[in-house]
Amino acid sequence: MEQLDRCCNETRDWVTEAIGKVAADANRSADTHLLPFPLPVEWGIDLYLKDESVHPTGSLKHRLARSLFLYALCNGWIGEHTTIVEASSGSTAVSEAYFARMLGLPFVAVMPASTSHEKIALIEFNGGKCHLVDDPAKVVIEAKWLAEDLGGHFMDQFTYAERATDWRGNNNIAESIHDQLRLERHPEPAWIVVGAGTGGTSATIGRYLRYHRYCTKLAVVDPENSAFYQAWKTLDFTARTGKGSRIEGIGRPSVEPSFLPSVVDRMISVPDAASLAAMRKASELLGRRVGGSTGTNLWGAFSLIGEMRAAGQTGSVVTLLCDGGERYAETYYSDEWVARQGMDLAPHTRTVESFLSTGTWTG
Repeated sequence: MEQLDRCCNETRDWVTEAIGKVAADANRSADTHLLPFPLPVEWGIDLYLKDESVHPTGSLKHRLARSLFLYALCNGWIGEHTTIVEASSGSTAVSEAYFARMLGLPFVAVMPASTSHEKIALIEFNGGKCHLVDDPAKVVIEAKWLAEDLGGHFMDQFTYAERATDWRGNNNIAESIHDQLRLERHPEPAWIVVGAGTGGTSATIGRYLRYHRYCTKLAVVDPENSAFYQAWKTLDFTARTGKGSRIEGIGRPSVEPSFLPSVVDRMISVPDAASLAAMRKASELLGRRVGGSTGTNLWGAFSLIGEMRAAGQTGSVVTLLCDGGERYAETYYSDEWVARQGMDLAPHTRTVESFLSTGTWTG
């Protein structure tokens, strides 16, 4: 019994120290910036970008990874020698690799064999290993099997994203947005616009808005080949598209458990070519490259602002700058890649440019 107690105490001590390290990362990171997007002041509508690219791992997924690690540590799922496994080929894997290395734990990202070398290099730079799967539809299944084989823990971002984050407050992204808007001319936003990948961000923001009785509405933008928009529209949450999204970080072929449709006030379906057109135009105006999901967010935000202007309304709209565009130099910013995808950005670019010059939305 004495030996068992000593082992338990040693494990508890390690978990306590690990939680302290993750909390210290949050304290060091402080908060992300809220950037004004250049719109004519006379419109009476202000647009802001919550810049999640300044996190240590460069994306919105840093928040998710931190929450998932804290959730798993507090639930007793992770110990001193646990191998962490995740199904992700993108920013979540990069961020989880970062936290695993911080805690001295092995990390394996299970991903499609088609994943770009740039993404694999980022995961490996942060101390992770990549397990490639030929069939993208079997990535989650393979991750579960691998975690079992290794005696590790499958983080399962798609299941736990909505419950791992404290949606009541505690400096979550929704609380941060409202706090940073306090001194602006429209401190309570009319809309917050986000995408859905796991569904965790929209669940957190939607719950927070209701809990604090804000009038702010939540819009979720959804790219091509994603199941969320159609499911929300038809109320059939078993539907599958059978295809993956080309806009990394958002869109899923089936509705994930963390997506809470009941907290969403509006959903907007966005063509991939429109996402990239908005992304490229925003990069010109901001003087820096942003990622594809930021383009999706902006397309939705522009449409809502056009709607507000048509109704004679004023106010503010907030969306997310999810990550930087450096990760997409060989894809979204490559005209050759865009052409191979069969996308024509020109008509969508004209829509964005017309909106920015007139305030009228024709998309």
